[in-house]
Amino acid sequence: MPRTMLTDKAWLKLKLLMEETGRVYNKFEHRNTLEGILYRMRTGIPWRDLPSDFGDWSTVYRRFNLWSKKGILDNIFKVLAYITDSEWLFIDGTIVRAHQHSSGAQSQSDESIGKSRGGLSTKIHLAVDSYGYPV
Repeated sequence: MPRTMLTDKAWLKLKLLMEETGRVYNKFEHRNTLEGILYRMRTGIPWRDLPSDFGDWSTVYRRFNLWSKKGILDNIFKVLAYITDSEWLFIDGTIVRAHQHSSGAQSQSDESIGKSRGGLSTKIHLAVDSYGYPV
């Protein structure tokens, strides 16, 4: 089985958060599903390449979409950001290159894509706590 991220203690907290939403019920395979989602986010692999130890890739993908649309994952992230260890906060940034055709269409909204010597790009910042978890 691939290396997992959740300890038993962390899973119990997350399970309670998911059940409090009233949209996810106690089902034993939800831990594997959440582990699969986290594994995919950590590695960046395509959904179809998800190891079968997490279950069928399409099931994990469907639950990810369902939980995202219902706000379950957003709720989990908000609670985790609230209980973070904020003694130390670190910020990091990276520049993401944009495709040459990404900002050519007219629109009323700002795409936040700028021109630099390297071409079209945007900068993304992320704050993490002392454990390295995103805030």
